[in-house]
Amino acid sequence: MAAASMMGQLVSPLETGHHVWEDQSFIKWNKRDAHVPLRCHESIEGSLKYWYDRNKVNFMVSNSAPWNDDAVSEALNCAALWTKGLPFVESLSGYWKFYLASTPGNVPLNFYHTMFQDSEWKTLPVPSNWQMHGFDRPIYTNVVYPFPLDPPFVPVDNPTGCYRTDFVIPEEWKGRRDLLHFEAVDSAFCAWINGVPVSQDSRLPAEFEITDYCYPCGSDKKNVLAVQVFRWSDGSYLEDQDHWWLSGIHRDVLLLSKPQVFIADYFFRSNLAEDFSYADLQVEVKIDNSRETSKNTVLDNFTIEAALFDSGSWYSIGGSADLLSSNVANLKLDLSPGSILGFRDYLLVGRLEMPRLWSAEQPNLYTLVVILKDTSGNIVDCESCLVGIRQVSKAPKQLLVNGHPIIIRGVNRHEHHPRLGKTNIESCMIKDLVLMKQYNINAVRNSHYPQHPRWYELCDIFGMYMIDEANIEAHGFDYSGHVKHPTLEPSWATAMLDRVIGMVERDKNHACIISWSLGNESGYGPNHSASAGWVRGKDPSRLLHYEGGGSRTPSTDIMCPMYMRVWDIVKFAKDPNETRPLILCEYSHAMGNSNGNIHEYWEAIDSTFGLQGGFIWDWVDQGLLKDSADGTKHWAYGGDFGDVPNDLNFCLNGLVWPDRTPHPAMHEVKYVYQPIKVSFSEGTLKELNFPLQVTNTHFYETTRALEFYWAAHGDGCELGSGNLSLPLIEPQKTYHIESQSAPWHTLWASSSAEEFFLTITAKLLHSACWVEAGHVISSTQFQLPTKREFVPHVIKTKDATFLREIVEDTLKVCQQNAWEIILNVKMGTVESWKVEGVPLMTKGIFPCFWRAPTDNDKGGGASSYSSKWQAAHIDNLHYITKSCSVENMSDDLLKVAVVFLGVPNSGEGSGVEDTSALIEIDVIYTIFSSGDVVVECNVRPNLNLPPLPRVGVEFHLEKSIDQIKWYGRGPFECYPDRKAAAHVGVYEQKAGDLHVPYIVPGECSGRADVRWVTFQNKDGLGIYASIYGSSPPMQMNASYYTTAELDRATHNEDLIRGDDIEVHLDHKHMGLAGDDSWSPCVHDKYLIPAVPSSFSIRLSPITPATSGHDIYKSQLQL
Repeated sequence: MAAASMMGQLVSPLETGHHVWEDQSFIKWNKRDAHVPLRCHESIEGSLKYWYDRNKVNFMVSNSAPWNDDAVSEALNCAALWTKGLPFVESLSGYWKFYLASTPGNVPLNFYHTMFQDSEWKTLPVPSNWQMHGFDRPIYTNVVYPFPLDPPFVPVDNPTGCYRTDFVIPEEWKGRRDLLHFEAVDSAFCAWINGVPVSQDSRLPAEFEITDYCYPCGSDKKNVLAVQVFRWSDGSYLEDQDHWWLSGIHRDVLLLSKPQVFIADYFFRSNLAEDFSYADLQVEVKIDNSRETSKNTVLDNFTIEAALFDSGSWYSIGGSADLLSSNVANLKLDLSPGSILGFRDYLLVGRLEMPRLWSAEQPNLYTLVVILKDTSGNIVDCESCLVGIRQVSKAPKQLLVNGHPIIIRGVNRHEHHPRLGKTNIESCMIKDLVLMKQYNINAVRNSHYPQHPRWYELCDIFGMYMIDEANIEAHGFDYSGHVKHPTLEPSWATAMLDRVIGMVERDKNHACIISWSLGNESGYGPNHSASAGWVRGKDPSRLLHYEGGGSRTPSTDIMCPMYMRVWDIVKFAKDPNETRPLILCEYSHAMGNSNGNIHEYWEAIDSTFGLQGGFIWDWVDQGLLKDSADGTKHWAYGGDFGDVPNDLNFCLNGLVWPDRTPHPAMHEVKYVYQPIKVSFSEGTLKELNFPLQVTNTHFYETTRALEFYWAAHGDGCELGSGNLSLPLIEPQKTYHIESQSAPWHTLWASSSAEEFFLTITAKLLHSACWVEAGHVISSTQFQLPTKREFVPHVIKTKDATFLREIVEDTLKVCQQNAWEIILNVKMGTVESWKVEGVPLMTKGIFPCFWRAPTDNDKGGGASSYSSKWQAAHIDNLHYITKSCSVENMSDDLLKVAVVFLGVPNSGEGSGVEDTSALIEIDVIYTIFSSGDVVVECNVRPNLNLPPLPRVGVEFHLEKSIDQIKWYGRGPFECYPDRKAAAHVGVYEQKAGDLHVPYIVPGECSGRADVRWVTFQNKDGLGIYASIYGSSPPMQMNASYYTTAELDRATHNEDLIRGDDIEVHLDHKHMGLAGDDSWSPCVHDKYLIPAVPSSFSIRLSPITPATSGHDIYKSQLQL
């Protein structure tokens, strides 16, 4: 039928003047029912070849993931890639004509008409978010809506995107039905092809039949597709997730071609035998024959079949696989009465003997092909998808997969690309999965909306448990008492239920999904109950999750709290009246330098029945690329685009940076998530015979694919290493190694080291799709007991004397041509330290109690640690010298005693009374003729001060003294409450490389439990520092950025490098916390109460002829 005549018959609701974008009851018009993705194959062979090519993905693909401007073209390439091998599917992605109107009322008149002139319009890539291409601006909010809360109404100033493109129907599609498919549009839209479909829900497909609206095949006329997209709609009230508000056609637009009668939907399910020896298979099939004039049943003219093919066998042999020979099961129509169907059409049944089960550990997949044939046996239509055979079930306090109580080692994931916003690229999704698998993450929660269809296929392939979450969040209603919550309003019920239905119907065939979620942070009410009832009726084969309303409502099968403290989750798990397992839907808030004490969560999870893991918040820092004034690009956060309101950097909560570089905390995550646990039998480490336990916490995998190694170190030096021969350890089993028969026992028994460390490592023997062979999946270090007593460290003085002289306020102590120290005896500080004439120390040595606040330090408003520190003036201490005395003890030893007062810096000089001192510090410098300086500190803080950030000393080194080697934890950044993964060893880095470039600067780059450290220039001259006497290991930090600079800058690129290196050696350093980022939550054991403390540090000159290890060992006496 001609396009013009159709225009006359259908009238868009927009043309009637009805504001459809402000009507929660108007959610679709002319839109087809939700269904699984359609491939529109022409043959069984074609469908198998499609999946054969589509499944060939591995970690190599992730190496090409683009995170800059190259991503724009790559997104278009991916749109074409995803339709490759589908003769009846075409992508309409590309550059469309685009115009952004300031309001819906300012949209160009009749812009959707075929003859409309769009030559003056600009172009915009589809898929994309228009804010990422210079139109409008991104807005970041966490809770508050970026417009007045007045549902269902939205602002008059409502940016509205107008899109135009054209296409032709291929000649090969003649006589078939044409479907227009939008994978996702934000937030509401209307589309015209001589008809007027309309849709909402920015994360799910909208599909329309356009057969009668298009010019016929072979016509010389091009069909014009016009789309109007509203930035804000009533749907926005259900999309208040903690991420950027971005708009546009951000996923692909497809043309699908189907025969007159076609497979419209299908639902695969498997029921496993009790012993898993076979699986009964079911496929519910929906047939669309709506355009047939004959009302005969489909079965009068067609047959419906399905076949299952073993995808895992396709790549086991070289050359081209015989795909058809991989058929392992055939499903036939079940005509028995009483079959209960999800959509009451046709049921196919079959059986698969000895199925290979799917799990995250062993993601075995099959390819399901559903076939529609005519009476002659010719294939009319063919659909296919990947499926997995697995069983999700419940037991008291347990979630079971294939009968096993799996542990969720999870993470929340937003769709985010720093250049594209919400648009997806295959290699970038693979990069996410590769990193997750490499860091022992086995589960993902789609926060907080259904994600790109390809993401689910990749999770099926790589092996990733998933909670699929409906696109519902109404968090902003929590803080507005004058407006009734949508979940309590009947008028919102249809919209909420439609989003849940759309998710389930699209994603129902994916093996990776073990639970559906009704959304996030949307309170609780009857609309949730209705949605829960629908899901449970539709798909009883999975569990249901919803945290709102207290995480224990009838609408969730899992207790799923967020940010609950360790002691509370243990209490909940032990509640005898609660039969559900507890899985934290969000925990360990990864904002900046964070994730402290995550190991305590996992000590509880690993030892408490009823706790089954959780999902860290969250995966990626949601920074967006923004051009700087100098032409460079940087990662921006809320407010950087002039967006008001905004929640600043609360979008930066990721374990990885926007370009997927892992944060240091990822090492800790990998450690607590590692599947091979190595430990000593409790209480045996103090004994001479201490058996080692190696536990395989996998539920399906043995250790057959692993190889174990051991390494022994004494005082930082490797004493021995080698393969560790272990028998095969079955899943959930433990093997014990007796210490006296272990390969390291002789080394330990004969070692004279003060400290002896044993490290056990498990590596992959073979490559996997997510990593190369040799990848370390587990590594654990232990300190073994020493067999002899060591006295505290002492200085062995050389048979030499030094020169010393005092000129006015200056004390000069030196040994000719070796070293020279100049102290200001009025101030009690070091003004200069030289070794062999080379200047090393430029300023020091000062007490220090302040750190540049981290995001967690700032969380909690007036009750935050940062606020309390500032209120107590700890951030602004000025050190005045109460007294300084010099004592000539002997020809080879000299002491300088100093008393510092830490007072609030008033900027009025040093005439401050002792009574205003917040902290009094006694410092004694003992200078030996060897050039050693022992610094003894006695700290007496005011007892009413809040917990201190640090207790230590600070000094500054020449910028050329940048070669840093230390014996302590590393090699990566670690802190007292985040150091389990950091092994004790000797490491070396340059000062500039220690800096961790968190997008918002703060305390960073520390190294925990440092025994000794050397700071040297390229010629090997420098200063050695170590613990001394009975002092415990130190926290060490060295940076070109001062503490004040890290506190001042709001973006990493704003940091200004200093002219020297600021060094901190801390006797104590406060933990990072991470239970959340909005309350002061450092655990008590990692706090530093304001009480007296004492410590000693040894400083020594170092030359190329000496080493840190040698100096340290020289301090030890048996």
